[in-house]
Amino acid sequence: MSRYRPPRPKSSAYITPEGHAALQAELKELWKVTRPEVTRKVSEAAAMGDRSENAEYIYGKRQLREIDGRIRFLSKRLDALVVVDRPPPDQQKVYFGAWVSVTDDQGETRLFRLVGPDEFDRQGEYISIDAPMARALLGKCVGERSVVNDAEYEIVEIRYEPP
Repeated sequence: MSRYRPPRPKSSAYITPEGHAALQAELKELWKVTRPEVTRKVSEAAAMGDRSENAEYIYGKRQLREIDGRIRFLSKRLDALVVVDRPPPDQQKVYFGAWVSVTDDQGETRLFRLVGPDEFDRQGEYISIDAPMARALLGKCVGERSVVNDAEYEIVEIRYEPP
């Protein structure tokens, strides 16, 4: 058995203005607040003497590496992202940034917003444009049906403004 793992598929480079602002705020918070605070704690721990058995020093250095990695990732990702700040010309179809209401086979209605992979949430409302549900809905109009994982969904409403 080998350790080879195939590379992950590239994610879409689109983001809403709100998501872009959130990533920029996270980067600023890490760079201006969190990192200087952790650096100060590491230097205080280093001043205590023996670093090989100093848990605060070892943990602080590890935390700094994680913060630096996240800063590098955010810096590169923000440069590569395309901010989609206006609705599409044809607002009768589902595209990036749309709020979509769908009903399933049992008559349950759910509301989704199609967003970039950097801003979806696991609670439910925001789904990534790369998700199977979003791919099944893209380009469809109100009244059209799509099948995702053996469940059928009908589009009830499409909006490009928040509900």
